[in-house]
Amino acid sequence: MKNSEIRSLSESEIVERLAAEQQNLTKLKFAHAISPIENPNKIKESRRFIARLKTILKAKQLAK
Repeated sequence: MKNSEIRSLSESEIVERLAAEQQNLTKLKFAHAISPIENPNKIKESRRFIARLKTILKAKQLAK
């Protein structure tokens, strides 16, 4: 998802997406701890996507 697509979402949609991504990251970490996952870069991408969501959410909150 591109930054422009994230910015077009409402705050509540960003919060929902953030919660879903955090759950996904937790599952990826557990799966990787048990047995190495096929593409460990997914963990890195997920962390960065969560950071993007948090950054845009904070900017929207400050703009109010």
